[in-house]
Amino acid sequence: MADPRHRRSSTAVLLSLALLAGALLLIALAVQRFSPVARRLLPGGQTEVSHSIVVEQVRSVAQLVTSETTVRDVVVYQNRHLGSTKRSLVVVTGKVMAGIDLDAGTSVDVNNQDRRIRILLPPATVLSVEVTQLRTYDERNGLWNPFRPADRDTIYQLAREQLVSAAGELGVTRHAQESAQRLLPALIHADGYTVEVRFGPSPSSPAEAAEQ
Repeated sequence: MADPRHRRSSTAVLLSLALLAGALLLIALAVQRFSPVARRLLPGGQTEVSHSIVVEQVRSVAQLVTSETTVRDVVVYQNRHLGSTKRSLVVVTGKVMAGIDLDAGTSVDVNNQDRRIRILLPPATVLSVEVTQLRTYDERNGLWNPFRPADRDTIYQLAREQLVSAAGELGVTRHAQESAQRLLPALIHADGYTVEVRFGPSPSSPAEAAEQ
């Protein structure tokens, strides 16, 4: 005949095992139900990127890739009037600020379902030109065609355009765009998101950029 104390002990063990199994089942169901929420709340979980966050990162990159370059070039000015020619050779030195002007047109599209971020930026351009020095090395008046204040203004404008052209040959705007394409995907660090960076059409001429 079995000992009643042994039966009570066996029953208690079975009851404890049943309660433990039930508790584990409830925990498993809870984890399955609330895991999407947990991934959004817990560090290292699945995140969703907001439009404002991306825009802020875009502005940070735009400031970062903006650069100031000192450029020097030669301007040759020549004017002929009634068979009389005046000439001037001027070495111009200036500071060229190049970068991305976000006010010229920026588009950010965040698709959390496809986990894709599309960014359309205006092309990098020359933002400003400052002529710091004009040094004349050779100036010759025409017989009846002397230099006038209007000629100085023309030389100054030619100098600005020459600085923009020289900056283009140095590739300062291309470098700004390449830097933005590298930095944006690195700064917008979100697991599982693909970042696409594209640029709009370039300005029609360097002269237009020089007059900004």
